[in-house]
Amino acid sequence: MDNPAVPDGSAVVISNDAPGSVTTVRSLGKRGVRTIVASDSDRSPAFASKYCDERVRLPSPYDDLLSYRDVLLDLAARPSVKTIVPVREEDVYVLSRYREAFEDYLTPVWPTMETLAAVHDRLALFSAAERAGVAVPETRLLTDVDDWDRRLIAKGRYGALTDYYVDEIPPTESWSMPNTQYFEPGDPPDVEDLIDRMGHVPIVQEYVAGTEYTIRALYDEGEALFSTQKALRRGFKYPRGPSVYHEAVDIPELREAGLAVLDELGWHGVASVGFIRDDETGEFKILEVNPRFWSSLPCDLHAGVDYPLYYWRLANGDRGPFAPDYRPGTASHFLRGEISHLHSVATEEYPFVEKPSLSRTAAATVGSMVAQPHFDFLDRDDVRPFVRDTVNAVLEKGGIGTSRPTTTVSAESRPVDTESSTDGPEREVSADRRA
Repeated sequence: MDNPAVPDGSAVVISNDAPGSVTTVRSLGKRGVRTIVASDSDRSPAFASKYCDERVRLPSPYDDLLSYRDVLLDLAARPSVKTIVPVREEDVYVLSRYREAFEDYLTPVWPTMETLAAVHDRLALFSAAERAGVAVPETRLLTDVDDWDRRLIAKGRYGALTDYYVDEIPPTESWSMPNTQYFEPGDPPDVEDLIDRMGHVPIVQEYVAGTEYTIRALYDEGEALFSTQKALRRGFKYPRGPSVYHEAVDIPELREAGLAVLDELGWHGVASVGFIRDDETGEFKILEVNPRFWSSLPCDLHAGVDYPLYYWRLANGDRGPFAPDYRPGTASHFLRGEISHLHSVATEEYPFVEKPSLSRTAAATVGSMVAQPHFDFLDRDDVRPFVRDTVNAVLEKGGIGTSRPTTTVSAESRPVDTESSTDGPEREVSADRRA
C-alpha cells in the first residue's frame, strides 16, 4: 500500500444523484483536498456532505451546454483548482471537446475528443474491440436490419447525444439518452417512428443472456496504472438495470479483455468497460465503455482501491507506480436500489427474463447485507448525503422504490434497460427529447 503525501489544492467534483460523486467528495475531503461540488441540481446529495467545502450551481447541460462549459472553465481558471472530476457523459464530453481551453489551466486526466468519440460511437468502439481480439455482440444499424425472427434489442448508437454526433442537435443542447427497446422474434418495430423517438438511427444487437461485469482502470497516456473489476449481483430491476448490489471480483479473462480494448484506444484517465458473460459460450462480450467515474465507485473503495485519490495524484503530476491493496470478494449495497429491486420482483413483468421468487430474493438481500455490511451512500461518519438521497426519492413521483427519473419515451409501457452496463441512474427520454 503506497501512502505518499497528498498534494494541496482544490478539486471540482461534478455531482449528479449517484453515489460516485459523494464517494469522491468524501475520499478527497478526508485527505485535506478542498472540494468544490458543482451540480445542476440544488438537491444533489454531495452538497450535503460534511466534506463539501463549496457549492457551485451549474446550468443544465441538457438545456445550455455552452454555459455549462463556461462555468466549468471559470472554476478551472482558479489558481487553487488542480482538476475536475467527471461523473456523466456530458461532463467528459465538455472536457474533451474543449480540451485545449481546459489545458490552459489544468493537466487533463481525460481522453482527447478523437478518443472519446471512438468510445461514444458504439460502432467505432466495437471495431476497436474486434481489432483487440475482444468479442462483441452482433450489432447493426437499425436501418440495416432485415431479419427480425430472433430476440433483438435497439439502443442508442452514441454514449452522448450532442451536435458532434447528431447534426440535428443544436450546439447549445445535449439530449437525454433513450431507453433500450426489446423485440420478440417476428415483431419488428416501425423503423421511422423508432428513429424519431431515439433522436438518431440507433443500433440493433442480438440479445445476450448472461451476467454483467465491468473492469475499471486508471490510465496514463495509454498505460494502465491499475485496474479493478465488478460483478453486478442485483440491479434496480430484476432483469438487471443499473447496479445496486455489486461485488469486487478478480477474473483474469475479464481483465485481459477490458485492458485490451483500452490499450487499443490508447486511453487516458478513468474508464469502466462493461461486459456481459454469455451464458451459452462463456465469452465476455463488450457492451460499452463509460469514460468517467462510475456510480458503483463505493464498491472499489470498500475493496481497498481509492480511485479519486490516485486520480488526484495523477492530475498533480504523480505517475506512480501505484500499488493499491485490492480485496476481491468485497461487496457494497445501494440501499434505495435494493428496495427498487424488491419492488420490481413484487410488481413487474419483463420479457426474456424469468421472474424470481420474492421470498428467496428478500432472504438473499437481507443475507447479503449481513455478510457484506458495506453501503454506497450510507456512512455513519457522513450521514447527510444518505438522508438527502432518501428525501429526494420520496419527493420524486416514483418514490423510494423506483429509479429516477420517471419520464418515458411514449405512453406505452417498456422494459428497463437490462442489457446496458451503464453504471449510473437510469435515464429515459421524453417524447420531446429536448424537454
